[in-house]
Amino acid sequence: MQLQSSKAAKKPQKRQKEPLFHIVKRDAMPRKTAILVRVAAVALGVLFCALLVLLLGGVNPLQYFQSMIKGNFGTANLFWSNLYSTAILLCIAVALTPAFKMRFWNIGAEGQVLVGGLAATICMVEIGNSVPLPVLYLLMTVSSIAAGALWGGIPAIFKAKWNTNETLFTLMMNYVAIQLVAFFIDIWVKDGSGTLKPMHHLGFPTIANKWMLNVIIVGVLTVLLYIYLRYSKQGYEVSVVGESENTARYIGINVGKVIVRTMLISGALCGIAGLIIAGGMNHTISTGSAGGRGFTAIMVTWLAKFNPLYMVLTAFLIVFLQAGSMQLKTDFRLDNISDIATAVILLFIIGCEFFINYRIVFRKSNKEEKQ
Repeated sequence: MQLQSSKAAKKPQKRQKEPLFHIVKRDAMPRKTAILVRVAAVALGVLFCALLVLLLGGVNPLQYFQSMIKGNFGTANLFWSNLYSTAILLCIAVALTPAFKMRFWNIGAEGQVLVGGLAATICMVEIGNSVPLPVLYLLMTVSSIAAGALWGGIPAIFKAKWNTNETLFTLMMNYVAIQLVAFFIDIWVKDGSGTLKPMHHLGFPTIANKWMLNVIIVGVLTVLLYIYLRYSKQGYEVSVVGESENTARYIGINVGKVIVRTMLISGALCGIAGLIIAGGMNHTISTGSAGGRGFTAIMVTWLAKFNPLYMVLTAFLIVFLQAGSMQLKTDFRLDNISDIATAVILLFIIGCEFFINYRIVFRKSNKEEKQ
């Protein structure tokens, strides 16, 4: 036995082979360098897509760029329409920011926008022709804010009281909101078409054109929320709760109260987005009024690092790519390729965030280890 043990002791142990590379958290990259990396990622994505469209669709890269620009700035109406789309996407992204900064994953923006638009539409249908327009506008605004806040507050209360999963809760409430809109449309529309006709005479007044007022409202909200999150005591509490709930409790912050209050604000801002869609532009409501923006806004928020001012750029970029993709379909009939090209650009943008935050360290060779 002793001989066996001594032989085993003399037997050389196999050295465990290290992996070829491992990922290490990078130190904070300077802001200018991070901006340059993001700009380079966008440029590389666009160039890669130009090459992709050339190889798969036979479209000259110059024509590809011209079509993308034409889809966004071809006419004044097209430009303002895309600016409005940017504003709506920005409004929803701004609405999600307080919740996401608190690490409350609000996936229910789609439903909160819908109930906000539904509340405004109820006012237009039920009392629109019986009260003065200023009174109607006030009631539409108050009801949309209240409806959106209610839809955001319900999952927040359950999270604060019973620690429910906010992601599933808010996601499921989207479908409840869709069915609620469908229910009211069935009540109002008797011909079975399922389409409520626009009530243009009850919509918000126009400033210069039908898009301007909506863009101004969203611009003001973006600045106000930036100030709220950066300079107010409540904005500070949101940041602390997002960093660590235990730390927040230790310094005397009522975490449950912050969660409910923040989600009321988030839902209310989504309700304003619904108000703009239903009362400021479409003058009606449908189950597709939100148009999937509630989910697209999540990407806008993350790409901007929860900074409302940066979201102006990320929201514009998303709309720019979408509008350019639609123009490519029209000009060259590239239905699938144009969508793939847009996705590739977004993949480059998202991928660059990895290299901003992490670096890849490769295994040292034997020669390097000996030296």
